[in-house]
Parts: sequence; C-alpha cells; structure tokens
Amino acid sequence: MKKSILTLSLALSSMAAFAGFQPDYYKMMDGKRQRELKVAAKQCVTSHAVLIYSDLPNYWQYSDVYPELYDGMKRWWDMYSDAIYLIHDGQTGKQSFSANKMQREHSVPKSWWKQDGSVEYTPAYSDMWNLYPSDGAANQAKLNYPLGPVEAANFNNGVTKVGTVRSGFGGGAAYVFEPGDEYKGDFARAFFYMATVYDDINWIINYMFQKNDYPTLRDWAFNMLLDWARHDPVSQKEIDRNNVVEQYQGNRNPFVDFPELAEYIWGTRTSETFYLSDQEGSDPTPPITGDPVITQPVNGESLDFGQTAVGETVTRILQISGSNLTEPLSVRIVASGSNRGLFTAETSSIPAATMNQNQGYLLGITYAPTAVGKHEAKVTLYDGGIDASIAVTLIGEALDRPDMGVLTAYQPTDLTDTGYTARWSEAPGIADYYVVTRVRTIDGNEESESFETEETSYSFTDRDPQIGESYYVNYSRLGIMSEQSNTIYIAPGSGVDDILRESPLRILLLPGGFMVRCENDNEGECRKGLMISDYTGRIVAAPEEVSDGEIFLLPAGLYIVSGPGMRPVRVVVGL
Repeated sequence: MKKSILTLSLALSSMAAFAGFQPDYYKMMDGKRQRELKVAAKQCVTSHAVLIYSDLPNYWQYSDVYPELYDGMKRWWDMYSDAIYLIHDGQTGKQSFSANKMQREHSVPKSWWKQDGSVEYTPAYSDMWNLYPSDGAANQAKLNYPLGPVEAANFNNGVTKVGTVRSGFGGGAAYVFEPGDEYKGDFARAFFYMATVYDDINWIINYMFQKNDYPTLRDWAFNMLLDWARHDPVSQKEIDRNNVVEQYQGNRNPFVDFPELAEYIWGTRTSETFYLSDQEGSDPTPPITGDPVITQPVNGESLDFGQTAVGETVTRILQISGSNLTEPLSVRIVASGSNRGLFTAETSSIPAATMNQNQGYLLGITYAPTAVGKHEAKVTLYDGGIDASIAVTLIGEALDRPDMGVLTAYQPTDLTDTGYTARWSEAPGIADYYVVTRVRTIDGNEESESFETEETSYSFTDRDPQIGESYYVNYSRLGIMSEQSNTIYIAPGSGVDDILRESPLRILLLPGGFMVRCENDNEGECRKGLMISDYTGRIVAAPEEVSDGEIFLLPAGLYIVSGPGMRPVRVVVGL
C-alpha cells in the first residue's frame, strides 16, 4: 500500500514534486488565476507524444512498480488491489501483463467520450495520465462508473469498492467506484489533468465532466476531488511517476508538480493569482552535490531483445541511473559487419540537467533486423564527467516471418447471469499470446476491450444478463497479429436464442436429439468447431469433426448447439 512506504505532508510534497521539470516549463501559468490559469496549464502540458495503447505495460514497468523488490523481482504497483503481480526475469512489461492477466484501466472511462463512433480518436485513449495497470477483477467490477463514496458495496477487495452511491454524489449514476483512501488523491489529480487537457473532447456521458473550458468538472465532482486531494497529498510514488511519464510521453501532470494548483482553479484560492515564485521549492534545478556517477547499467551487462520477425521492430528500454553529471552523457551504438544499422538508440546525447533532475534516464533502443540470424552490438555510454565508459551488449534474434492462421472462437462455457468463459482453438503453430476482444453495448454506447492471455480461454466475471455482448480472438507471434476469428454472440438473458445466422450448418430436431445438416459446405466450414453444452454451460460434446446428417441423441434437457458462423441454437430434448 502506498502509505506504508512513504507518507508526506503537503508542504514536503510540494517541494519534492517541483524538482523535476525544466526551467520555463510552466512559465505561461505565472500571474494567472482561476479560468485563465486552467487554460494556461493546458497550454503548458497538452503537447505530448501519442503512445500506442497496447504498448503501455512496457512503459509502466518503469513508472508503476514498487521501489522495493519482492523475492528479488519487480512488483507491479496496482492502485486497484493488493494482489501481488510480479515481473519475472526476462519478461517485458507486456509479457508480465499477459501472464498475470492484468488489464489496462482508464481512470476516466473511455466510454465517456466518442466521436464518429470511435473512442480512439483522441490521445486521451492512451494518455499515461489517464491509464494505470489494474487487477482484472477490480477493473471489470468498476466498469464505467464515476468516482464517488459507496453507500453499500457489492464489490470490495480491500482497495477498490463498487456499489450504490451516497446521496449528493454520482452525477445521476446509480453505482460508483471508490478507490482506497491511500489512492484517492492520485485519482483526483488524474481527473484534474483530464479536465484540463481534454476539456474540449466530445463527452457523451456527463456524470463528472461537461464540455467547456471552465470549470469542465461538475460542481459535485470537483468539490469531492478537492477533498480527496487534501486528505491524500502528493506522494513520492506520484513524483517518481511524473518524471518517468515525461520521458516517454513528453509532458507532466501540473497537479503533481503543484499540489495547490487545483485550489487556485476550483477550490479555496480561486480569487488569488498564481505566481511560480510563491510556490515552495521553486528552483527546478537541483544542485550538484558530488562526483559524476552512473550507477546503472553496470559495465558488461546485456540487454536482450528476444526473438522477432524479419522486417519487424522491437524497442527495449535501457535504464540509466546517475547524478551530478557536469556535461551531456554521450550514447553510441557500436556494431560490425552485418550487425551494422540493426540497433539504433533514440538519442546520441542525454543532457546533464535531464540526468541530474530525474536521477537518470530511460533510453529507448530499437532492433530492426533485415535478415534471419542472431545479432549483437554494443551501446556505449561516455562523457558526462564520468571516469570511464560503460558498455552494454545488445542481443537479438531474427526469424522468418510466420505464416499466421485464423483461430476459431467457440461458444462460451460456464455461462451464468454473472459471467462466462470465452474459448477458442489453439493457434496453428506457436503463439506468443492470445488476444480476446470483448464488445458490449452499455448505456447505448458500444465498448470494446482487449485482454491478453497465454491460454485458450479467458473468464469474465462481470456479465450483465440484460446486456448483449460478443467476442472474437487473435493471436500474436513475433510481433505480428493474426486476422480476427469468427465472432461469438451472447444474447441477453439466457445468452442464446434460436435465430440462425447465414451459415452452412443447420440443426434439425428429432425425437430424443437432433441432426446436423451441412448445406453448401464447399469449404467444410461447418464440419469443425461444433460444440454442445447444457444449460449450465458444461460441455456435453465437442467433436473434432461432424458429418452431414450425423445424429446426436441426448438425455432429456435443454442444450445449446454452436458452431462457426452461427448464433447459438437452443435445443429442447424430451421435455
């Protein structure tokens, strides 16, 4: 838990947080007040790199992990649960995410905005200030509910509570998500950032936001968030994260750098003018207090890029830690023969001020192989005032591009009013991981979410029997994604109906069972993937292949028959 590691007073937080940004970064905010201050804050931080949503875990492995190791390994810092999720040696962030079945969670739900049918049109979709690593069960429980105090919980894992809303909160929602006390300030400052940077996006759900430059947050919302921020001041976790996010995304959260900023914009100090010189710790450049030193990496260690396909690119991060540099740190890639040009660093020089302010730098190095084989190079760090250069070996292996097949999604098992298990066929070859995409229509808005797993099934525990949904799957190999599978539809209520889609497979009822007919089945489409389950979702039969005219005799009961390209069919036998 955050507070068990470090609790800071507001004043100490202010001084520590201020020490990470460049001179003049916030100069447009100086001398502004209330509405104009909010507009100026947006101008200071709105320009940033747009990150790829699926790659976020590879950034979070540096921004959202506990500072202490757990059994010698990094541990994800999950603000939604106390579960222990580890990053094992040799794993990338994405690999650990898949193995732990963690999820990427928007603090401000992505279903709250949409334009031309898309929620991905805005950088808010992948903005690191709006996304955090999450426990899967907690993420599914909180859905797209607003923040707020819970009156009666229907989900409580000790950190995340979801339930009915206390009177006066929720903005009209019946249910709210309440984070743990030790994280309420973190979420408040994330919402302040979103209300500042994305005040003009197309909000279609207005529990907490409204489309205007001020105040953007609804009255009940900013008053609650201000209270949360006062009681949970900026922590060292947020300060460290602020510095790391800036390296990747290129912008900071001003509400972390200036814990009182929200008070000037929405709170008790809206009548006052904000002056940078009045803020504690207003010198953004820490003094040099010792000899130049690089503590990480260690000379002679290696950075392994793993396997990738020819023509693809893989980026790994080299964590460089150091302080008191007196001049820029130089970066050089050294390679010979066929290895030349296969590895590239994002920069050839790291400013001394950047190293000193952040106590280090995260250097992106890209491997882009052009031929099959094992490749090797070295990245050398020198200058900066350090006594000797540091060399790190870069290792990668390129394979031929794989032939990607198409998976077959099967009808779910363990289907109940509250959940089900999505299932699909194994990949025809090696799969690095599978991706199951779930699509639901909630409050009139279509929501899709993708989940990675190494298994051929994935369980959902938050099904609403009043909502129809569907899912399809892909798989990844060497950075290449397969085509999507067929789509499985789950209707509201029982999850099945007796309406057939256009399909070569037909079900003909017989006394004591049914017959399978495969009509116009030139490709043999209906002969594979048939699944028969009872009303509880338990699989009764899943033959590898069926013949046209094959008869299935079953005990009396209710059964669900499904196959590729068809909606599930309800079959009643002997009742």
